[in-house]
Amino acid sequence: MQKQIAVIRGDGIGPEIVNQALLVLDEIARRYGHTFRYVDVDMGGCAIDRWGEPLPAAELDKCLASDSVLLGAVGGPKWEGMPGDKRPEKGLLALRAGMGLYANNRPAKLWPQLAGASPLKASIVEKGIDFLVVRELIGGVYFGAHRTEEVDGELVATDVMPYSEHEIERIGRIGFETAQKRRKKLCCVDKANVLDTSRLWRRVMHRLQSEYPDVAYSEMFVDNAAMQLCKDPSQFDVIVTENMFGDILSDEASMITGSIGMIPSSSLGEGSRGLYEPIHGSAPDIAGQDKANPIGTILSAAMMLRYSFDAPAEADAIERAVSAVLDEGLRTGDMMSEGCTLVGCAAMGKAILAHL
Repeated sequence: MQKQIAVIRGDGIGPEIVNQALLVLDEIARRYGHTFRYVDVDMGGCAIDRWGEPLPAAELDKCLASDSVLLGAVGGPKWEGMPGDKRPEKGLLALRAGMGLYANNRPAKLWPQLAGASPLKASIVEKGIDFLVVRELIGGVYFGAHRTEEVDGELVATDVMPYSEHEIERIGRIGFETAQKRRKKLCCVDKANVLDTSRLWRRVMHRLQSEYPDVAYSEMFVDNAAMQLCKDPSQFDVIVTENMFGDILSDEASMITGSIGMIPSSSLGEGSRGLYEPIHGSAPDIAGQDKANPIGTILSAAMMLRYSFDAPAEADAIERAVSAVLDEGLRTGDMMSEGCTLVGCAAMGKAILAHL
């Protein structure tokens, strides 16, 4: 397998954690006979410093010419005073739009070695947490019309939540196809007892259901889903939902796993090309100090192998290596606990490499 990967090292701890992920990808390439070619891309604060804008067109073109994109993190206080359209985060929004990434996939996995870090009761945690939230990313209320106007002497705000059949169908297929690669269970989360958009979601999902007979399909109202994530997260495999519900539920999901530094994510559109990144920020307060946790980025690289490059064995190898390192009691500062050994970013990456 030969693949070109656009690499956005970004800001803050981004370069440190991306470097460790690339070392892991290099080792995977060596062991499995692959060739990965890396193309550096400027996006975020570093792009503002160099080019005067968060995502120059030429840098986006590099991403579009690659098989997938690996991103560290962007932003920081250095650029907080910039105009809204020049802030580092605008580069990320432009990247998602430019690549047509409509499906955000965020796994919620509690590594058993970190069970004590979850805020849930031990009796819940011991049943396991390992599910994936598939969130529609560029539609719904976040992208609908927004207006505030005066009506009869008072201000009235309106936010529109539009969804078309094709938008629901394309994210629905991602949900079903992702479930096929996991434990073959898919739950569609909506508010169909209230919202017309949710009723349309169900109509489209019911039509798709017949095309994926190997996937056990179910539906749940979003308020119940929020409760069930705390009561019994082990019941979920893949959750598919609209933009706002996915935003809220995926944040809840990251909390119950106990460590934000461990969580990867992917954003996908048509075809196999995607954007892969950890969910945490650029942590400028520890940048350059070898304190960052690279595991979220390394697991993002594993997601790239699994979902964009159709290389599940290679992804499994990385996840096993991460688990082995946690078994040894190695911890970066963000997940340090009594009886464990504190290591830095480079040492954590080196330990993971040793277990590959």
